[in-house]
Amino acid sequence: MNDKQIALFGEVLFDQFPDGQQVLGGAPFNVAWHLQAFGLKPCFISRVGNDVAADKIRQAMQTWGMTMDGLQTDVDYPTGIVQITFNDGEPSYDILPNQAYDFIADEQLDLSTQYAVIYHGTLAMRHAISTHALEVLKAQHSGKVFVDVNLREPWWQAERVAQVLDLAHWVKLNQQELEQLQPLHTDLKAAMALFLARHHLEVLIVTCGERGATAISQSGEFVTVKPRGVSPVVDTVGAGDAFAAVLLLGLQRGWSLTLTMERAQNFASALVTQRGAIVQDLNFYLPFIGDYR
Repeated sequence: MNDKQIALFGEVLFDQFPDGQQVLGGAPFNVAWHLQAFGLKPCFISRVGNDVAADKIRQAMQTWGMTMDGLQTDVDYPTGIVQITFNDGEPSYDILPNQAYDFIADEQLDLSTQYAVIYHGTLAMRHAISTHALEVLKAQHSGKVFVDVNLREPWWQAERVAQVLDLAHWVKLNQQELEQLQPLHTDLKAAMALFLARHHLEVLIVTCGERGATAISQSGEFVTVKPRGVSPVVDTVGAGDAFAAVLLLGLQRGWSLTLTMERAQNFASALVTQRGAIVQDLNFYLPFIGDYR
């Protein structure tokens, strides 16, 4: 097991649902939240506004035992908000521009700590300031980089995403995103192999919603997992983040790719039975924590 921390860089925000409910989220935050529950003490790097929403985030992090050393405060821009709507059960996201997490400042980063893994998504790079901070952080980094692709219109450019993927070791994306970044392939396995080789990755994971997920490794290992049984789906917001959290846990603890994928699928399947992307009751995590020992 690697004793170094995992660093998670990017957005923390509130997902606002159609009924007016606000749920704490943001992919890197969600992943950090799960890793904290699993006992990893991750370093979450982001930026919030000087507002009530930021106070709620700090309170939640403190209650959950998360360190706030990497959480910056912005006096000019608000804490992030995403408006969520549903169409036939599938979430749609209106990601508001110029949020505090777009302005993560490189001069406020702790560059003295070496991390086992730096995790980030592609949304973290939609603004030049946070992009620069991420580049500074990765320039000092000697461990692995895990990129969680999140192609939200209009906040991505294919060339920029390709450059980031070239610097990654592990990459996770969904099947639609794979088709967007590498079109004209009907066979998933062949497309994944080509994508893996093109970006010189160690491991590529493609999630396929209710059909499960598939991984391919540099050594040629190919693993497909599917949900077990039929659980009542409350909402799918954050399912990919739950999956990513267990992938990182497996990477940190040296699990086999097959075991990591099976455990990631089981945890994501459980998460979609809950409302929102995180669960604030540790009892939800206990069966998984017991299983992982």
